[in-house]
Amino acid sequence: MPDSPPADLPSTDLAPLELPATVRRRAATARRVVAFTGAGVSRESGLATFRGGEGGLWDRFRPEELATPEAFASHPERVWGWYAWRFRAAAAAEPNPGHHALVRLGEIFPQLTLVTQNVDGLHQRAGSRGVLEVHGTLRRARCHRCGTEREMAAAVEESPDEPPRCPCGGRFRPAVVWFGEPLPQDVLRRAAEAAGEADLFVAAGTSATVFPAAGLIDTAHRGGAVVIEVNPEPTAFSGLAELRIAAPSGEALPRLAAALAACRAG
Repeated sequence: MPDSPPADLPSTDLAPLELPATVRRRAATARRVVAFTGAGVSRESGLATFRGGEGGLWDRFRPEELATPEAFASHPERVWGWYAWRFRAAAAAEPNPGHHALVRLGEIFPQLTLVTQNVDGLHQRAGSRGVLEVHGTLRRARCHRCGTEREMAAAVEESPDEPPRCPCGGRFRPAVVWFGEPLPQDVLRRAAEAAGEADLFVAAGTSATVFPAAGLIDTAHRGGAVVIEVNPEPTAFSGLAELRIAAPSGEALPRLAAALAACRAG
């Protein structure tokens, strides 16, 4: 991983979007494409990011009090209430043009693997299929004792203020990955394999600070993928990108999809 992004990293204006020659050549022949998304992709749907920019959730809340197994054991009502609030916000949100542009990428290229750090389910609601959710999902609740899962919507409706009980006697929690917990190994393995085999890798709306998921960018670069980064602010991985678009994903991804489609048509 580079220490810092170079100051002269090429960026591209949004209108019109002119792709560097290296990106155009790869896009014309690419068969395996990976899109890797973070919370910035859902910001334009009205959902707060965790880090970066004003209003990040971890600027307003303490993760050790809300997003750890220890917090759930000590204050299950507080943790459940916070995630019930986040679930309702996600359910009320609508996919934005960035989500829909990623569906378009799946139509442009023979194989698209969409890997997301997001737990809100907006990619699936936009029409993306086979999404790899490396940080779990807010759409499901899971018993902390036996692992039984159920729909989060039904669990929140049944018990909005405290975690409902499972028949085994355990409590239901959101099926997300908390701090101190391992990522789902099968999902991470499939994501790493896709990144290592990718011809083109698009990282969008992620600060690339949460590992091991952020390491997928480096995996793709070392495997020979052409990397495109879409993010308003530079990240530690910006130096690996052949193209960095310094703009919100809802603005940039539709234009990127159109430009990549033109490469395939030409």
